[in-house]
Amino acid sequence: MHPILASPRRLGVYLLAVTPFAGLLTFLMHLSGHESLQESFLLAFPVCLIYAFLCATAWYICRVMPLRSAGAARLLSTFGMSALAASGLMLLGAEAIARLIGINQERLHPEIPLLFGTGVFGYLLSVASYYVMMALETSRQAERREAEARLLAGEAELRALKAQINPHFLYNSLNSISALTSVDPARARNMCILLSDFLRSTLGMGEKQSIPLGEEFELLRRYLAIEKVRFGARLEMEESVAEECLEQPVPPLLLQPLVENAVVHGIANVVENGVLRLTAARTPEQAIAITIENSFDPDAPPPRRKGFGQANVRKRLHSLYGNRAGLRASAEGDRYRVEITLPADENGRA
Repeated sequence: MHPILASPRRLGVYLLAVTPFAGLLTFLMHLSGHESLQESFLLAFPVCLIYAFLCATAWYICRVMPLRSAGAARLLSTFGMSALAASGLMLLGAEAIARLIGINQERLHPEIPLLFGTGVFGYLLSVASYYVMMALETSRQAERREAEARLLAGEAELRALKAQINPHFLYNSLNSISALTSVDPARARNMCILLSDFLRSTLGMGEKQSIPLGEEFELLRRYLAIEKVRFGARLEMEESVAEECLEQPVPPLLLQPLVENAVVHGIANVVENGVLRLTAARTPEQAIAITIENSFDPDAPPPRRKGFGQANVRKRLHSLYGNRAGLRASAEGDRYRVEITLPADENGRA
C-alpha cells in the first residue's frame, strides 16, 4: 500500500508540502509578465495539485527498483523517462486549465519551459524522497526484528533460569529426606508431605511472568516449613514485610534460591540459634528493597561448589529489569545479608 495515499494524515501533509512549490511557480510565472498574479495563481495551484498525484506514482517504481540491486544506468534511464513522461502530462493538464481560465496558447507558450523544468525537478525530488522513506522503513523494520530477537532471547533465558530452580531445590530436599530416613523416619515422612504441598503450590508458576510479593513470601514459608522439620530449633524465621509491599509484582520463585542458599550454606553450619530474617520495605527512592539475612559460621570451611542462587537471581533480574534492579551481598560478623532492589510497580503500588 502506498505510504502516503494509505493515510489521510500523511496525504494532508503531502498536499500541504506542495503549497510552497505552487507559490514559487506562481511568482515565477507572474514575473515573466505574460500572466497577471491572479491568472498565475489559478494556473499554478491546480497544476501542482494534479502533478502531486502524478509524482506519487514514482513510489511503485521505487519499490520494484531498490537502490542496492538496480544499476545506476537503469535508474537514470527509468526515472529520466518517467520524469519526462510525467512532465508531458503536466503540460497537457496546464493547457486544459489555461483554456478554462482564459489564457490562450500564445500567452501560455513562453511558460512551457518553466512548467516542464519544474515538472522534471519535482518528479526527481519525489523519487529521492521515496527512497529516503524506504530506507527509514527498512531501518525501523531491522530495529523491530532486533528488538523481537532480544525479547525472544531474554524469554528463553528466563525460562531456562526458572527451569533450573525446582531441580536444584529437589536435589537439596531429597538429600535432606535421605539423611532423615535412617535416623527419624517420622520426620522424613512429614518432610515428604510438606515437600509435596510445596511443589503442588508451584505448579503452573512457570507460565506466569509475575506474582504478588505476598504470594512469594507464602511460598517461602512453605519451603522453610520443610527445612524446619530437618533443623528444628536451629532454624528460626523472622519476617517483616510492609503491608504496602504485599501487592508488588515479582518474578515467581525469585527469592526461593536465595533462601535455600541461606539455609544450606548458612543455617546448616551453625550449632544453635540460627535465624533467617526476611524483610521488604519501600525505599526513599520509591523502590522496593527485599532483604534476606541469615546466621552463618565464619569459621566453617567454604562450600565445595559455587553457589547457585545468587547467579540465577542476578541473571533473572538483569533480563527483566536491566539496570533498574540490583542484588548486593555482604557478610558482617556471623550475619550474611543479601539485598534485592526492584523498581516499584508502575501503577504506583509499592
